[in-house]
Amino acid sequence: MKLFDLRTWTLRRRITALCVTVGILLSALGVFAAITATQHNRQLDDVLNRASPMRATGESLNTAFVDQETGIRGFAITGKEDNLKPYKAGQAEEQRLLGRLDELINPEDTAIQAALEVVKQRARVWHEQVADPVIAAIRAGGPEAGRAMIAAGSTTAFDSLRDAIDAMQNNIQTLRAAAAAAAKDSSQTMVSIQIAAAAIIILAGAGLLLLLDRLVSRPVVELAEQVREVADGDYERHIESSGSPELASLAADVDGMRQKIATELAEVREARSQIEWVNDQLKVQAEELTRSNRDLEQFAYVASHDLQEPLRKVASFCQLLQRRYAGQMDERADQYIAFAVDGAQRMQRLINDLLAFSRIGRITAGFTEVDLNRVLTEVKSQLEVRAGEDAEISWSGLPTVEGEEPLLTTLFVNLIGNSLKFRREGVPPVVRVTADRDGDEWVIRVRDNGIGIEAEFADKVFVIFQRLHARDAYEGTGIGLAIVKKIVEYHGGRIWLDLDVEEGTSLNFTIPVLPGAPDVEENATDERQKEVAA
Repeated sequence: MKLFDLRTWTLRRRITALCVTVGILLSALGVFAAITATQHNRQLDDVLNRASPMRATGESLNTAFVDQETGIRGFAITGKEDNLKPYKAGQAEEQRLLGRLDELINPEDTAIQAALEVVKQRARVWHEQVADPVIAAIRAGGPEAGRAMIAAGSTTAFDSLRDAIDAMQNNIQTLRAAAAAAAKDSSQTMVSIQIAAAAIIILAGAGLLLLLDRLVSRPVVELAEQVREVADGDYERHIESSGSPELASLAADVDGMRQKIATELAEVREARSQIEWVNDQLKVQAEELTRSNRDLEQFAYVASHDLQEPLRKVASFCQLLQRRYAGQMDERADQYIAFAVDGAQRMQRLINDLLAFSRIGRITAGFTEVDLNRVLTEVKSQLEVRAGEDAEISWSGLPTVEGEEPLLTTLFVNLIGNSLKFRREGVPPVVRVTADRDGDEWVIRVRDNGIGIEAEFADKVFVIFQRLHARDAYEGTGIGLAIVKKIVEYHGGRIWLDLDVEEGTSLNFTIPVLPGAPDVEENATDERQKEVAA
């Protein structure tokens, strides 16, 4: 029965029992939380990676069929084969989109799968009964025959096809709504799990405090009073404790230590010496870490620099092969040589960008006072060809700061160059640079009306060689914003993506205020006069 007599339990045993109990409860909650989190991730995947792409693909499929019908009608009007291009392009897009839907639909999506089969069946009916006969009639009897068939025919088949697409879209929306609702329920369950875990931890903490007070705190106070009596000169005072078994053992040890004060002092001195030695070792390790970082930067520079020569030779000979033997071998050989030239050139760009990245902060000319208005004027001149005549680049209220002008120029070239690169199709790019003072920092904003950046990529955009688009969609190596981040941090600032803008992209960064610089209000009139718009 002594096993269940808590009075005989040591403090360690009691704390161990409490920790084991709490650990079991928290582990159970953790397992439940892991299961819930897995379900939540799967539900979010259904919403983001399946339902939304399926719905967008369905809309594009509807557009593809409309393009086909438009192409047939245009062919019936003129009889020219060129007017069938929308029809043929729509057919190709139809096959691609149907294949994409087959990839996105899971076996358990029976309703959507059935709806897709209906769409395919009605598409075949429309092609066989309407589209193909009209095209054949026009080719055989001219546009009049096609127009006669269209006028005499019915739009029932095409309307039925579009109704099938609408039905499929409704099923996709139902899937999306169900997944979103399940994800919301999972989130609420996670919150409940967190609340339960917090309650368990609070109760365990309260129990631990009570346990320590009864078995440690008060007995320790009593033990301390006895030790003070000994320290005051009552060396015959017997030291004992009524607390936990550990404290009773400790009291016996303290009583034995009464006679070994001198020895203990020597041990204290030795311990102090060991601590000083550990501190010295930590300093050595810190210096070694600094040297290692410096060597790593040097290695990146040397590796990039030394790779230039062999890569330049590979690129030169590939280009020589391309110029000398183009057209003399088969088409596939020309294609392979083109691939090699393109790969070598891209590798050169990557190495040059890595070289530029490694130079930041390592090769320096020292900080000077830099007027950012002058920097923006130079940047605008450099980007004039890329911007074109329809681009608008403007700035106002820019301060004079302390830094390296070439690096700050590179910073703005990358930021504004990105705004020009990621423009919206058919919309003239507009880039606006402004600055506001916030205490000892300038907050500089580069805002555009481009395609924008999703919130989920807010941190990834500053990772070196990180690309958010396919290489054939937008040029570049993906190092631009990494260089920008390193330049900003080298100047003592920080950079982030403003997620509150409704359109385009807003990249904000800070830079320290030049010591002794006037407030913004004092120079507001002068700064407005410096505004430049193209």
